[in-house]
Amino acid sequence: MVRFLTWISRYILALTFIFSGFVKGVDPLGSAYKFGDYFMAFGLNFLEPFALHLSFILCAAELFIGLLLLFRVKNLVAVWGAFLFMSVFTPLTLVLAIYNPVSDCGCFGDALILTNWETFFKNLPMLAASIFMLVYRKRIVPTFPKVYSHIIALGLLIISFIPSFNGYNNLPLIDFRPFSKGTNIQEAMVFPEGAPLDEYKTILYYQKDGVEKEFTQDNFPWQDSTWQFVDSKSVLVKKGYQPAITDFSLTNFDGWDQTDSILNYNGYFILAISHRLDKANEESFAQLNELYFKAKELGIGFAYVTASPLNEIDDFISRTGVAFPFLLADEILLKTIIRSNPGILLLKDGTIIEKWHYKNIPTSTFFEGDILSKSIANQQGNSTMLWASILILVLVLGKILVAPFSIVRIEKGL
Repeated sequence: MVRFLTWISRYILALTFIFSGFVKGVDPLGSAYKFGDYFMAFGLNFLEPFALHLSFILCAAELFIGLLLLFRVKNLVAVWGAFLFMSVFTPLTLVLAIYNPVSDCGCFGDALILTNWETFFKNLPMLAASIFMLVYRKRIVPTFPKVYSHIIALGLLIISFIPSFNGYNNLPLIDFRPFSKGTNIQEAMVFPEGAPLDEYKTILYYQKDGVEKEFTQDNFPWQDSTWQFVDSKSVLVKKGYQPAITDFSLTNFDGWDQTDSILNYNGYFILAISHRLDKANEESFAQLNELYFKAKELGIGFAYVTASPLNEIDDFISRTGVAFPFLLADEILLKTIIRSNPGILLLKDGTIIEKWHYKNIPTSTFFEGDILSKSIANQQGNSTMLWASILILVLVLGKILVAPFSIVRIEKGL
């Protein structure tokens, strides 16, 4: 029974840590933004400059611990690492569940959204599993001889950082957000007819003889007029349908909404996006300016969207000499749309055709000829790279698994 429970605990922890570390690792900026939310909620704004570094470390650490547990490498490090993780994050998620300073803990990035209470209850069996593993850690038999475990652990550590480095230097390999390629923004904002609405319960606060009581509309003593009204509030009982996109809004400097005109633009439309100009990569703006003139020549719409205040935009235009028009949008929206500053979105009839990191801005010739075919070819190339990466990872891990048998055969002279 102990052997079976040890096996179950190890796999629960390993697979959860691997999944959590990977889905956050492919989008390290998203994890950094979540750290920023936490710092703001707890009054620790001075830590915000370290958010990205913490994101890299946390994602890699989770993935590394999960891989160590899965392959039974460095068991002491793996078991203590899992226990310390769960010992810290279980009480932390309880605090988050009680006070709810941030609605989504971000433990699985954007791949799986859990409430704070759901996260806490998810952590309880994992904490129990980590304690069980710690108590019976000597029952876990290492897969590899000690002399080889150092090299294998180093290889797993390098693998653990790859998703974060790739996600930071390029757009996320897997996009879990609602603005992924192929999404029609207008359709994603539609509220279907007959979809369930949010259900609320009204709480009434009344006072009588110096005593304040809480009532609902069902149990209030309507026949007793001596109760005096104090206050009321609405409490969400059941969450209704929520469109995938709820806050996509673009305005000009005068506050006029430009959303519909862009989503219904006849042809292609390029949205260059920078959530803050003071944090943008300025080396890319010469290329964006060139792209703007090419788009203008080809009849392709172009706008640069930012959340920076007007005075910063004016200073930026004066300093860089860019000619393209600017629009305004919410900073959180822009961070959600694309994990690059600046980044580029290519729309056609309101559908996201392509997205680019500022390090991969296409040349102006890309927009000549059949743009859609070129975009499809790019997507197929990205898909091929994704599956090739998974295949290589599987082969590497498979090689790790069969290595001991090869070593034994060599040592025996077989």
